[in-house]
Parts: sequence; C-alpha cells; structure tokens
Amino acid sequence: MIRFDRSHQLLAIGVAILAGFVDAIGFVESGGFFVSFMTGNSTRLAVGVAEWRQAAVFAGSIIAVFVTGVVAGSLVAARVRAMRTPTVLSCVAILLAAAATLRWFDADWPAILCLAFAMGAVNAAIEGRDGTVVGVTYMTGTLVQMGQKIANRLRGEGDGRWLPHFGLWAALVGGAIAGARTIFWSAPLAYGLAVLLAAALALRGLWLSRRAA
Repeated sequence: MIRFDRSHQLLAIGVAILAGFVDAIGFVESGGFFVSFMTGNSTRLAVGVAEWRQAAVFAGSIIAVFVTGVVAGSLVAARVRAMRTPTVLSCVAILLAAAATLRWFDADWPAILCLAFAMGAVNAAIEGRDGTVVGVTYMTGTLVQMGQKIANRLRGEGDGRWLPHFGLWAALVGGAIAGARTIFWSAPLAYGLAVLLAAALALRGLWLSRRAA
C-alpha cells in the first residue's frame, strides 16, 4: 500500500471492498468456499484430499480458475499498459455481470467459477509507483506487514507506517460484511451491487489514468 500514491491507495481500498464483497457472495453461494482467498481453499483442498471428499475437487477447481484469472488479467494489463487500471476493472465488471447472468439461470457452479476468475483478474488492476503490482484480494501478507510495521514503531526504528495496511484489511472485512448481509437478503441485489461497484471503480481508474497522461 505505501508504494501507491494517495489516489491509488484509495482506489486499492475500493478494490479491497469489492474483493471482500464478492468473496462473501462466493462463500455463501458455494457453501463455504472462497473466490478470492486461495489460502483457505488450499486448506480445504488438502483436507478434502486427506478425507477423500468431493470438496477437494471444488477447491481445486476454484484455485485453478483463480490462477487463470490472474494470468488473463496480467496479460491484459501488459497489453494496455497506461490504461491497465480502467481496462482490467472493466473486464472484472463484465465478468461479474456474466456471473450474475449465470446465477439468474440457475447455473450456480459456473457462476462461482466466474466470480473466482474475476477476483484473480482484479489483482492486476493497480500498479504501485515502483512498477510493482500488489494483490488486493488476500490479507495474510498485509497483516504480516502491518505487524512488522507496528513492531518498528514500538522500537522507534525502520518504517512504522502500519495504518495503510490496516486500512486495506478493514476495507476487505467491511466489504465482506456488506456482501454477506446483502446476499442473505437478496442474491440478485448482491450480484448487481458487485457489478456496479466494479464499474464505478473502473470509471475512477479511467479518471486517474487520464489525469496522469
């Protein structure tokens, strides 16, 4: 997060909210699998294999599709370069709309896989000032960095800027809470709000790209 300028930090927070919102949808709809948190799915894969259960197939399929989404998003980003953020986020909005359509026609499992593909692709959306792309759909690394920065602050040495990492984590958690509440109330509304949020982030990214040009 600290490698982003202020505008891109806020955009990253927005993407984290989207990731949490969509992950909650996927978790509820799939009965306990994740569409952006692949560490959890990796554990479910391992336990499923150990117990010879079908859960291993479900978890493995989501992981494979997520990684494919990361590859696709990275290829698109490399192709468009300066317009990477609005282009990738627009693709994510389209994928979420496709997932909503599949869900409307009761194709639940394809819809879940479409959500995972979108969450893989969104990791290519934002590039830091040093050219590094930082994933915003998983929080273990963010929490580790936050803990390390807090330790630095307590020691009075090194980089003690831990609040940006906390903000990113809190954004994902807040988005997940909102997504869970919405999907329990109305699945069409939850999918629709996810599409609208992704589209709004794409427009914000377009504005930032044009301002930087």
